[in-house]
Amino acid sequence: MSAYKTMSFHLETERLILRPWAESDAAEFCALLAERGKGTPTVEHIRTAIGKLLAGTAATGIALLPVQRRDEGDFIGYCGLITGRTTLEEPEIAYELFQRVHGHGYATEAAGAVLDAAVATGRKRLWSTVGTWNTPSLRVLEKLGFERDHVSTEDSGEVAWLTRSLT
Repeated sequence: MSAYKTMSFHLETERLILRPWAESDAAEFCALLAERGKGTPTVEHIRTAIGKLLAGTAATGIALLPVQRRDEGDFIGYCGLITGRTTLEEPEIAYELFQRVHGHGYATEAAGAVLDAAVATGRKRLWSTVGTWNTPSLRVLEKLGFERDHVSTEDSGEVAWLTRSLT
């Protein structure tokens, strides 16, 4: 049994809805990942990945959630908590949005809602890891009160490790 409360899996902001994954998200999720420029995964591969995300959510009590705009109802990316390079006790906040919606404050808005959900679980600290080249993402984290802890070098380049106290 975890020492932490389960994260809310349905979050709403003024302009956004963050909700659990559905199989119907697979095609849009493929398109989002294709924007990375490293090829397009198959819809079947993404359906399997969505199944793993849902199973992970059930096992850990934290979630990476699809983000959709409230008025338009369209899938624009994801945001949530993961244990990518960190631990379940101090998870990472992660987000990725379609390039077409960058510059409208959606990442900050979605991540702010996830930050509030993380506080409600009783956690004391969150991490984020971001390529040092990703100035817009680093700016989002700065707006949310994250501070740089250290930098590591990985195959993909330099990675900034940022942290934020939740207490």
